[in-house]
Amino acid sequence: MKTAEEYKNLTIQEFTRAADVYETDKAGLYEMCKDDYPYIAAELANEDYEDLLDCGCGTGPMISLLYENDSKKNYTGLDITPKMIEVAKEKNLEGVNWIVGDCENLPFEENSFDAIICSNSFHHYPNPQNFFNSVNRVLKPGGRLILQDYTAPKIILWIMNHIEMPLANLQGHGDVCVHSLKEMESFCNVAGLKVEKLEAAEKGRLHLVARK
Repeated sequence: MKTAEEYKNLTIQEFTRAADVYETDKAGLYEMCKDDYPYIAAELANEDYEDLLDCGCGTGPMISLLYENDSKKNYTGLDITPKMIEVAKEKNLEGVNWIVGDCENLPFEENSFDAIICSNSFHHYPNPQNFFNSVNRVLKPGGRLILQDYTAPKIILWIMNHIEMPLANLQGHGDVCVHSLKEMESFCNVAGLKVEKLEAAEKGRLHLVARK
């Protein structure tokens, strides 16, 4: 079993290698991340927000899409991998804040954001409850978390977490754990977030919407 710091270092190493190809046709396994962007955009379309934080933003593909649709909102992208943020900054999106930081300890003041999104990043967090607690702290009252990651039936989860994840770690990936819907609900409850939507979707996806 790796320490939290070891998992985070693996993640940084993995995405330092991936940064230059992350949004290209050579993205490989990261190509699947694109499937989730329309869902998040659709959820945000129902939300009146001005200040948005993208946790685990990578090179900023989701913020880029949102910015293209409305460049007047305040967007912040946070990622633990400096190279990812370096590539994101090269997009020169005026007014967008790109920050290197840890999603388990969000480096922002209380009540800073109307919306927080997190796409395909959560399974890299070794202390998942810390993430939800931090989200609750920096969300404004009434603000929403929109999270997409992976889930599966119980037996498949066991295989993923006890066989696939350790093998991925040996190959240099920083994956930590894929969670059940029940676990996600518990994380929200402990943090004080109200679950508005929690479902298993196609392609092993998990959709969560929670409100402060």
